[in-house]
Amino acid sequence: MNKQNEVSRRDFIKNSTGAAVALSIPYIIPASAFGANDRVRVAVLGVNGRGKDHIKGFTNLANVEVATLCDPDNNVLQTRAKEFEEKTGKKVKTENDLRKVFEDKTIDAVSIATPNHWHALAAIWACQAGKDVYVEKPGSHNLGEGRKLVEAAHKYKRVVQHGVQLRSSEALQEAVKHLRDGLIGNVYMARGLVYKWRPDIGDKGTEPVPAGLNYDLWTGPAEMKPFSRNYVHYDWHWHWNYGNGDIGNQGIHETDMCMWGLGVDSFPEKITSSGGKFLWNDAKETPEVLTSSFVYPKEKKIIEFEVRPWMTNDEGGTGIGNIFYGSEGYMVVKGYDFYETFLGKEKKPGPTRKAGGDHYKNFIDAVIAKDPKMVNGPVETAHLSSGLAHLGNIAYRTGRALTFDPKTEKFVNDDDANKYLTRKYRAPYSLPATV
Repeated sequence: MNKQNEVSRRDFIKNSTGAAVALSIPYIIPASAFGANDRVRVAVLGVNGRGKDHIKGFTNLANVEVATLCDPDNNVLQTRAKEFEEKTGKKVKTENDLRKVFEDKTIDAVSIATPNHWHALAAIWACQAGKDVYVEKPGSHNLGEGRKLVEAAHKYKRVVQHGVQLRSSEALQEAVKHLRDGLIGNVYMARGLVYKWRPDIGDKGTEPVPAGLNYDLWTGPAEMKPFSRNYVHYDWHWHWNYGNGDIGNQGIHETDMCMWGLGVDSFPEKITSSGGKFLWNDAKETPEVLTSSFVYPKEKKIIEFEVRPWMTNDEGGTGIGNIFYGSEGYMVVKGYDFYETFLGKEKKPGPTRKAGGDHYKNFIDAVIAKDPKMVNGPVETAHLSSGLAHLGNIAYRTGRALTFDPKTEKFVNDDDANKYLTRKYRAPYSLPATV
């Protein structure tokens, strides 16, 4: 984007009718307002899983050019590039090393859909390189990374969108307004539910690195382990070296919704978790079943979170979603774009709505305006909602109730728990001490 167009876009948004409500209401910027060749050039990093949706989401937007695809697995990368050309009629640049993408001055923004252990470091490097960032959930692999990401976004004045799509749903924006306005009274508790079908993954052992995969780049900042198909490409979610279990996978949407709906903007002080592996004798390290509680004693609020992996009932009609409890009723959030309410002792049906939104477009609009405040999932959510999951996992791994200081972001007098707040990084993929 040239400077003249950047200014014209920024001025257009600032001077547009309704700019004052841009933070809470989706908005549309007509393509005719900008030059025909005025495009945000986006690179998608990680194109095997969620990356496919990133490619689709950005390709469908006006004023966006998906310019580069990047993945350390060249087999996946070339497959995706071929699919892109067949769909769009255009060739796309491919890179195996994300550092080369950051060096490319023609790239305006990067969209990160790598495994979890790469999210924060890739986003920080992107901010340092002057790129705006869309980063998948969780925004961090450990709590310390999340704080560094917030620091980097603010220091380099970058737009950072966390991939919590619920925040762009018009229905759920309305739902949160109802919670704020007292529809169900004093909202004191939120439940997050992740009941997904997670089968036995077996134990595939180790083997030589397959041709086409740069395993050093794939491993990045994590500890180097012998290659296993239990890691590459999806089941890394269930290994502490790369993933965070389902509370740190699907669960981030729900941890974020819990915090958003309750109106809490800091970490809890009391955390407990229990669970384990009760179904499969497979290679997973993370718990199949996990029940966590997060208590905010000063705010008099509590978050309960539950992961179930197999045969189970729904709660309140939802298995992937949230329930908010108030003094005058309760609210059920189902999936990404629907809520319903039940009021009074008789549980009379109250307001309900189903409506989505475009999280990718919200990001691009903020990039165009050069205004980080316009994103629905700001960088702080990448730290807080991801951090809540990390705290639950730490309580599980230590096997006891924990006391946390939200101001210092440390456990109180607990060196054993505090060691989980960061990790040992593998050079040269190290988290910078000063961003």
